[in-house]
Amino acid sequence: MNAKMPVLFIGHGSPMNALEDNEFVQNWKKTVKNFPKPEAILCISAHWESEGTFVTAMQKPRTIHDFHGFPDELSAVQYPACGSPKWAKEIQKTVHSTDIQLDYVWGLDHGCWTVLKHLYSQIDVPVLQLSLDFTQNVEYHFNLAKELSPLREKGVLIIGSGNLVHNLSALDWNFPQKSCDWAKEANKKIKNKILIQDYEFLFNYHKAGQEILHAIPSAEHFLPAIYALAQKEENEQLHFFNDKVIFGSMSMLSFVIN
Repeated sequence: MNAKMPVLFIGHGSPMNALEDNEFVQNWKKTVKNFPKPEAILCISAHWESEGTFVTAMQKPRTIHDFHGFPDELSAVQYPACGSPKWAKEIQKTVHSTDIQLDYVWGLDHGCWTVLKHLYSQIDVPVLQLSLDFTQNVEYHFNLAKELSPLREKGVLIIGSGNLVHNLSALDWNFPQKSCDWAKEANKKIKNKILIQDYEFLFNYHKAGQEILHAIPSAEHFLPAIYALAQKEENEQLHFFNDKVIFGSMSMLSFVIN
Protein backbone atom coordinates (compact mmCIF):
# COMPACT_ATOMS: atom_id res chain seq x y z
CA MET A 1 0.00 0.00 0.00
CA ASN A 2 1.21 3.51 -0.79
CA ALA A 3 1.41 6.08 1.97
CA LYS A 4 -1.04 8.93 1.51
CA MET A 5 0.96 11.79 0.05
CA PRO A 6 1.03 15.28 1.53
CA VAL A 7 0.11 18.27 -0.65
CA LEU A 8 2.19 21.35 -1.41
CA PHE A 9 1.56 24.87 -2.54
CA ILE A 10 4.79 26.59 -3.48
CA GLY A 11 5.17 30.32 -3.96
CA HIS A 12 7.68 29.88 -6.77
CA GLY A 13 8.74 33.50 -7.26
CA SER A 14 11.45 34.38 -9.77
CA PRO A 15 12.77 31.75 -12.20
CA MET A 16 16.21 32.60 -10.80
CA ASN A 17 15.34 30.46 -7.78
CA ALA A 18 16.33 27.54 -10.00
CA LEU A 19 19.96 28.68 -9.75
CA GLU A 20 19.98 30.00 -6.20
CA ASP A 21 20.22 28.38 -2.78
CA ASN A 22 18.36 31.03 -0.84
CA GLU A 23 16.08 30.89 2.22
CA PHE A 24 13.06 30.00 0.09
CA VAL A 25 14.78 27.12 -1.66
CA GLN A 26 16.14 25.84 1.66
CA ASN A 27 12.62 25.76 3.10
CA TRP A 28 11.30 23.95 0.02
CA LYS A 29 13.90 21.24 0.56
CA LYS A 30 13.29 21.05 4.29
CA THR A 31 9.54 20.65 3.78
CA VAL A 32 9.79 17.59 1.53
CA LYS A 33 12.72 15.99 3.34
CA ASN A 34 10.57 13.45 5.19
CA PHE A 35 7.92 12.92 2.51
CA PRO A 36 7.48 9.37 1.21
CA LYS A 37 8.96 9.02 -2.26
CA PRO A 38 6.13 9.74 -4.73
CA GLU A 39 5.02 7.33 -7.41
CA ALA A 40 4.47 10.42 -9.57
CA ILE A 41 4.21 14.20 -9.23
CA LEU A 42 1.27 16.18 -10.56
CA CYS A 43 2.07 19.88 -10.81
CA ILE A 44 -0.52 22.61 -11.36
CA SER A 45 1.48 25.62 -12.49
CA ALA A 46 0.40 29.22 -13.00
CA HIS A 47 2.16 29.14 -16.35
CA TRP A 48 -0.04 26.72 -18.27
CA GLU A 49 -3.45 28.13 -19.10
CA SER A 50 -5.73 26.58 -21.68
CA GLU A 51 -9.30 26.41 -22.88
CA GLY A 52 -10.39 23.14 -21.34
CA THR A 53 -8.22 21.02 -19.04
CA PHE A 54 -5.21 19.05 -20.25
CA VAL A 55 -2.68 16.73 -18.67
CA THR A 56 0.75 16.06 -20.13
CA ALA A 57 0.86 12.51 -21.44
CA MET A 58 4.23 12.24 -23.19
CA GLN A 59 7.01 9.93 -22.05
CA LYS A 60 9.68 12.64 -22.22
CA PRO A 61 8.34 16.12 -21.42
CA ARG A 62 10.54 18.98 -22.59
CA THR A 63 11.90 21.65 -20.25
CA ILE A 64 10.15 24.89 -21.22
CA HIS A 65 12.05 28.16 -20.76
CA ASP A 66 9.00 30.40 -20.75
CA PHE A 67 10.64 33.67 -19.69
CA HIS A 68 12.95 36.33 -21.03
CA GLY A 69 15.44 38.85 -19.69
CA PHE A 70 17.26 36.34 -17.49
CA PRO A 71 20.86 35.03 -17.78
CA ASP A 72 21.73 32.46 -20.44
CA GLU A 73 22.73 30.14 -17.62
CA LEU A 74 19.08 29.87 -16.61
CA SER A 75 17.95 29.11 -20.16
CA ALA A 76 20.49 26.28 -20.30
CA VAL A 77 18.99 24.44 -17.31
CA GLN A 78 17.24 21.19 -18.14
CA TYR A 79 15.02 19.05 -15.93
CA PRO A 80 14.81 15.81 -17.93
CA ALA A 81 12.18 14.01 -15.85
CA CYS A 82 10.19 11.20 -17.37
CA GLY A 83 6.52 11.72 -17.97
CA SER A 84 3.98 8.93 -17.63
CA PRO A 85 1.29 8.09 -20.17
CA LYS A 86 -0.02 5.56 -17.63
CA TRP A 87 -0.53 8.18 -14.91
CA ALA A 88 -1.97 10.64 -17.42
CA LYS A 89 -4.70 8.13 -18.25
CA GLU A 90 -5.24 7.44 -14.53
CA ILE A 91 -5.76 11.18 -13.93
CA GLN A 92 -8.10 11.30 -16.92
CA LYS A 93 -10.17 8.46 -15.42
CA THR A 94 -10.19 9.99 -11.92
CA VAL A 95 -11.94 13.23 -12.94
CA HIS A 96 -15.59 12.89 -13.98
CA SER A 97 -16.90 16.46 -13.99
CA THR A 98 -15.05 17.40 -17.17
CA ASP A 99 -13.12 15.70 -19.94
CA ILE A 100 -9.41 15.83 -19.16
CA GLN A 101 -7.63 15.84 -22.50
CA LEU A 102 -4.22 14.25 -23.06
CA ASP A 103 -1.50 16.65 -24.17
CA TYR A 104 1.62 15.65 -26.10
CA VAL A 105 3.06 19.14 -26.76
CA TRP A 106 3.46 21.19 -23.56
CA GLY A 107 6.13 19.77 -21.23
CA LEU A 108 7.32 21.22 -17.90
CA ASP A 109 7.18 25.01 -17.58
CA HIS A 110 9.22 27.10 -15.14
CA GLY A 111 6.49 27.06 -12.49
CA CYS A 112 7.18 23.35 -12.31
CA TRP A 113 10.84 22.63 -13.03
CA THR A 114 12.43 25.55 -11.16
CA VAL A 115 10.86 24.09 -8.01
CA LEU A 116 11.36 20.38 -8.72
CA LYS A 117 15.01 20.97 -9.55
CA HIS A 118 15.47 21.49 -5.80
CA LEU A 119 12.78 19.19 -4.38
CA TYR A 120 13.70 16.15 -6.47
CA SER A 121 17.19 16.84 -7.76
CA GLN A 122 17.80 13.16 -8.58
CA ILE A 123 15.09 13.43 -11.27
CA ASP A 124 13.85 9.92 -10.53
CA VAL A 125 10.08 10.54 -10.23
CA PRO A 126 7.69 10.86 -13.21
CA VAL A 127 6.28 14.38 -13.56
CA LEU A 128 3.01 15.49 -15.14
CA GLN A 129 1.37 18.89 -15.43
CA LEU A 130 -2.31 19.77 -15.34
CA SER A 131 -3.43 22.92 -17.13
CA LEU A 132 -5.67 25.70 -15.81
CA ASP A 133 -8.87 26.25 -17.77
CA PHE A 134 -9.00 30.05 -18.04
CA THR A 135 -12.70 29.99 -18.97
CA GLN A 136 -13.75 28.76 -15.50
CA ASN A 137 -14.22 30.44 -12.12
CA VAL A 138 -12.39 29.70 -8.87
CA GLU A 139 -15.08 27.44 -7.40
CA TYR A 140 -15.02 25.30 -10.54
CA HIS A 141 -11.29 24.76 -10.10
CA PHE A 142 -11.75 23.92 -6.42
CA ASN A 143 -14.34 21.25 -7.21
CA LEU A 144 -12.26 19.79 -10.02
CA ALA A 145 -9.26 19.66 -7.67
CA LYS A 146 -11.28 17.70 -5.09
CA GLU A 147 -11.73 14.97 -7.66
CA LEU A 148 -7.95 14.58 -7.81
CA SER A 149 -7.76 13.63 -4.11
CA PRO A 150 -7.83 9.82 -4.64
CA LEU A 151 -4.49 10.14 -6.43
CA ARG A 152 -2.85 10.93 -3.08
CA GLU A 153 -3.74 7.46 -1.82
CA LYS A 154 -1.98 6.03 -4.86
CA GLY A 155 1.26 7.83 -4.14
CA VAL A 156 0.87 10.95 -6.28
CA LEU A 157 2.31 14.18 -4.88
CA ILE A 158 0.10 17.12 -5.88
CA ILE A 159 1.93 20.45 -6.08
CA GLY A 160 0.36 23.82 -6.84
CA SER A 161 2.91 26.38 -7.98
CA GLY A 162 2.08 30.08 -8.18
CA ASN A 163 2.13 33.15 -5.91
CA LEU A 164 -0.70 34.34 -3.68
CA VAL A 165 0.27 37.97 -4.23
CA HIS A 166 1.58 38.52 -7.74
CA ASN A 167 1.41 41.90 -9.44
CA LEU A 168 4.02 42.08 -12.20
CA SER A 169 3.28 45.72 -12.98
CA ALA A 170 4.25 46.70 -9.43
CA LEU A 171 7.39 44.54 -9.12
CA ASP A 172 10.68 46.27 -8.38
CA TRP A 173 13.39 43.89 -9.56
CA ASN A 174 16.10 46.20 -8.19
CA PHE A 175 15.03 45.71 -4.58
CA PRO A 176 14.48 42.04 -3.68
CA GLN A 177 13.79 42.80 -0.01
CA LYS A 178 11.17 45.46 -0.73
CA SER A 179 7.66 44.79 0.65
CA CYS A 180 4.90 47.23 -0.25
CA ASP A 181 2.46 47.80 2.61
CA TRP A 182 -0.57 46.96 0.47
CA ALA A 183 1.05 43.69 -0.61
CA LYS A 184 1.87 42.71 2.98
CA GLU A 185 -1.69 43.49 4.08
CA ALA A 186 -3.18 41.52 1.18
CA ASN A 187 -0.87 38.59 1.93
CA LYS A 188 -1.91 38.66 5.59
CA LYS A 189 -5.62 38.76 4.72
CA ILE A 190 -5.38 35.90 2.20
CA LYS A 191 -3.32 33.84 4.66
CA ASN A 192 -5.99 34.34 7.34
CA LYS A 193 -8.81 33.38 4.98
CA ILE A 194 -6.94 30.19 4.13
CA LEU A 195 -6.44 29.40 7.83
CA ILE A 196 -10.13 29.77 8.68
CA GLN A 197 -11.16 28.04 5.45
CA ASP A 198 -13.23 30.98 4.27
CA TYR A 199 -13.80 29.53 0.83
CA GLU A 200 -16.55 32.02 0.05
CA PHE A 201 -13.95 34.79 0.24
CA LEU A 202 -11.41 32.82 -1.77
CA PHE A 203 -13.92 31.93 -4.49
CA ASN A 204 -14.96 35.58 -4.76
CA TYR A 205 -11.68 37.37 -4.12
CA HIS A 206 -12.44 39.67 -7.06
CA LYS A 207 -15.24 41.20 -4.94
CA ALA A 208 -13.03 41.74 -1.88
CA GLY A 209 -11.89 45.27 -2.65
CA GLN A 210 -9.16 47.12 -4.48
CA GLU A 211 -6.30 45.89 -2.26
CA ILE A 212 -6.99 42.23 -3.07
CA LEU A 213 -7.58 43.00 -6.75
CA HIS A 214 -4.21 44.76 -6.82
CA ALA A 215 -2.64 41.67 -5.22
CA ILE A 216 -4.40 39.26 -7.61
CA PRO A 217 -4.87 41.19 -10.86
CA SER A 218 -5.40 37.91 -12.71
CA ALA A 219 -6.21 34.44 -11.42
CA GLU A 220 -3.47 32.21 -12.83
CA HIS A 221 -0.98 32.56 -9.94
CA PHE A 222 -3.76 32.25 -7.35
CA LEU A 223 -5.47 29.14 -8.72
CA PRO A 224 -2.65 26.65 -7.97
CA ALA A 225 -3.21 27.39 -4.27
CA ILE A 226 -6.89 26.53 -4.73
CA TYR A 227 -5.91 23.14 -6.19
CA ALA A 228 -3.80 22.46 -3.10
CA LEU A 229 -6.42 23.73 -0.62
CA ALA A 230 -9.10 21.51 -2.13
CA GLN A 231 -7.12 18.46 -1.00
CA LYS A 232 -7.32 19.27 2.70
CA GLU A 233 -9.36 16.82 4.77
CA GLU A 234 -10.74 17.45 8.27
CA ASN A 235 -8.07 15.42 10.04
CA GLU A 236 -5.20 17.16 8.23
CA GLN A 237 -3.15 20.19 9.22
CA LEU A 238 -2.02 23.09 7.06
CA HIS A 239 1.33 24.69 7.82
CA PHE A 240 2.68 27.87 6.25
CA PHE A 241 6.29 28.62 5.39
CA ASN A 242 8.22 31.24 3.38
CA ASP A 243 5.81 33.93 4.60
CA LYS A 244 7.53 36.90 2.98
CA VAL A 245 6.77 39.53 0.32
CA ILE A 246 9.68 40.35 -2.00
CA PHE A 247 10.33 42.68 -4.94
CA GLY A 248 7.55 44.88 -3.58
CA SER A 249 4.57 42.86 -4.80
CA MET A 250 5.32 39.13 -4.84
CA SER A 251 4.43 36.84 -1.95
CA MET A 252 6.52 33.71 -1.45
CA LEU A 253 3.98 32.33 1.05
CA SER A 254 3.77 28.56 0.73
CA PHE A 255 2.01 25.78 2.62
CA VAL A 256 2.01 22.05 3.17
CA ILE A 257 -1.01 19.88 4.00
CA ASN A 258 -0.53 16.55 5.77
